[in-house]
Amino acid sequence: MVRLVLVLGDQLSDNLSALRKADKKTDIIVMAEVQDEASYVPHHPKKIAFTFAAMRKFAQRLRTGGWNVTYTRFDDPDNTGSIVGELIRRASEYGATGVIYTEPGEWRLISALADAPLKTHGLPDDRFIASHQDFDGWAEGRKQLRMEYFYRDMRRKTDLLMDGDKPEGGKWNYDHDNRKPAPDEVDFNGPMRFEPDEIVTDVLRLVEDNFGSNFGDLHPFWFATDQAQARAHLVHWIKNGLPKFGDFQDAMMVDQKFMYHAIIGLYLNAGLLDPLEVCQAAEKAYKSGDAPLNAVEGFIRQIIGWREYVRGIYFREGPDYTARNELNHTRDLPALYWGADTKMKCMSQAIQQTKEEAYAHHIQRLMVTGNFALLAGIEPAQVHEWYLAVYADAYEWVEAPNTIGMSQFADGGIIASKPYVSSGNYIAKMSDYCKSCAYKVKDKTGPDACPFNVLYWHFLTRHRDHFSNNPRMGQMYATWDRMAQDKRDVIIADADAWLGRLDSGDMV
Repeated sequence: MVRLVLVLGDQLSDNLSALRKADKKTDIIVMAEVQDEASYVPHHPKKIAFTFAAMRKFAQRLRTGGWNVTYTRFDDPDNTGSIVGELIRRASEYGATGVIYTEPGEWRLISALADAPLKTHGLPDDRFIASHQDFDGWAEGRKQLRMEYFYRDMRRKTDLLMDGDKPEGGKWNYDHDNRKPAPDEVDFNGPMRFEPDEIVTDVLRLVEDNFGSNFGDLHPFWFATDQAQARAHLVHWIKNGLPKFGDFQDAMMVDQKFMYHAIIGLYLNAGLLDPLEVCQAAEKAYKSGDAPLNAVEGFIRQIIGWREYVRGIYFREGPDYTARNELNHTRDLPALYWGADTKMKCMSQAIQQTKEEAYAHHIQRLMVTGNFALLAGIEPAQVHEWYLAVYADAYEWVEAPNTIGMSQFADGGIIASKPYVSSGNYIAKMSDYCKSCAYKVKDKTGPDACPFNVLYWHFLTRHRDHFSNNPRMGQMYATWDRMAQDKRDVIIADADAWLGRLDSGDMV
């Protein structure tokens, strides 16, 4: 009896549940580079190249390990263009009686496999620390699903940074120590870079031919594309970047794309690195005195706390989550998100970096591009699709809650207790962007005023009915109410005029 074993492009893990359930003697692994997965949003060319190259290398690894692997390349003339189409084709070719697969991380693929005209059997994706049942059990009966309390349970479960039943150092969270503004200089040369080998070079040619018009620079391409390279990069970062990661994880600098960040999200989310393995390596650096507690705790929290938490939210909330729009925002995504000129230094910096590297760190995403989208009232679904398209680490299970919930408050407060909006003051404090901006962050009104300043108050006033009773926002409204009426009128008029220019397609 022959079964097909589906392995997706973000499931490149030796310990995948479908592989553990399969039989090397009789079962056939199916992997496929297909049009549907490469184009459901206009993915960054680097993301497509990374995925295809890592898939090809993993298929090679499986064959070396004794598996029978059937692999469909993108340019195969018999390629049906979809995962289900390839399963049907291979089932007919090999006389397979069914398909086993590990649960995908996106509802659209879950639905496609469930509706496939084949006998399919899905298995849990147990590469995560918290199962769906674990998360739902934690969430049941809670009025608010705050990450901090979930994170503490994950610490207890994994025994990471624990001193018996107490947190290492006496505190669960060291964020207070992790909010330093941009330093004078960064003494870390960034992520480990890998020269394209023959497999990667072949993929780069294919991606350039087929996706060269997508937003994003394909070259230079330096990502790790197999497990050994990803682990080498992790060692490099823990030694050189982790010690100062905590201090400056929220800081932004014009000439520093990566600061002290790990740049491992794409490797974790594709399956090349294991989350527990990564956290244990960071914990080891703390215990050996090579990295401070605030840096290690902050890093571990991002993985066993936030990463696990947003996955739990995504699957708990269901397939309609990405369509939510609590604030009824309807403005189209401006062309500046796709590289059109803008005078806003923070936006141009974050978007140009995204174009070049398929990467921006969490504060650039949340407090620059996300903050602007929320203040300007851009439709959340369009914001969601942009983030899903342009970042190499973006898969819907992780990206949608970060965008729909955390960044755009479109889920009504399931994730965030208040919207993450700020004036230009936050960006000025945490970056050096404002020093070279055409706008003046200290101007509150007028033609040179930082757009974030006027849009901030515009957002608060148009959503006053929604947020005036929010205890975390009372001070903001009190400040607005103390302003003279003529000053308030000027701010709103300036914001309306600025948004009008944005809608007209003028450079802003």
